[in-house]
Amino acid sequence: MTLLITGARGQIGRAVVERLHAAGLPVRAASARPAEPTVPAGVETVELVLDRPETFAAALRGVRQVFLYPRPGGIHDLVEAAEAAGVEHVVLLSSSSVLAPGAESDPLASHSLTVERALADSALTTTFLRPDAFASNSLGWARSIGHSLPVQLPYPDAHIAPIHPEDIADVAARALTGDSLTGRSLTLTGSESLTFREQLAVLSDTLGREIPVEHISRAEAEQQMGRHMPAPMVGSLLDLWEGANHGPAAIGETTETLLGVPARTYRQWARENAAAFTAE
Repeated sequence: MTLLITGARGQIGRAVVERLHAAGLPVRAASARPAEPTVPAGVETVELVLDRPETFAAALRGVRQVFLYPRPGGIHDLVEAAEAAGVEHVVLLSSSSVLAPGAESDPLASHSLTVERALADSALTTTFLRPDAFASNSLGWARSIGHSLPVQLPYPDAHIAPIHPEDIADVAARALTGDSLTGRSLTLTGSESLTFREQLAVLSDTLGREIPVEHISRAEAEQQMGRHMPAPMVGSLLDLWEGANHGPAAIGETTETLLGVPARTYRQWARENAAAFTAE
């Protein structure tokens, strides 16, 4: 029974491949560019492109379980191909944003919601993993911190419960190898609520130097962020942070509650990634 892991170039997909391979399970790593993923020796790589249905058959041959990234383009064709190939269970890396009001029209949530609905309407058994903010989102501050510049934030006291990406991979691997999580919809978080200011204080302590925080206006943030992402996505993200500005973030499911293993902390993530915040 082969397990197909899509998005094998991503941090979660790659980590899931490594876990399953280490457990001695037959793993196939799928990517739109299969020559690029770095996978353990002995792991088969295959091309899978959602808008090219001709890539589906080889990727799905002999597969019973799939770890899926939420790409809406071509998802209905993929679901049909998976059903025809005998796939039984799909674990989707979705997002907690699908639970927010207006998710259908929200650019941050709608793509995950589209994939969730396509799977829910299928004959496939599905497990939805809905992580909240990744701890690794902090890498967006790396350039400023590395060059000893202030980190500019419109909502420095917005609360999130950042989850370590390795925790997501642990839950995904369990969902693919056991039945305790099968068919469930799980909102995944870290075990503590931290404001952006508090996260930066952890990074400051880890790096052993001050990280100044500069409060900027929403308009200034829109201008800065708009250089790197579409305006609707900028607005959605800023709305999310504004809404998180009024109290601690809710703690969802963690590796503690799901796997009986303490959740990795934000401080642990900061120690593991300290080098990323040092200018080259």
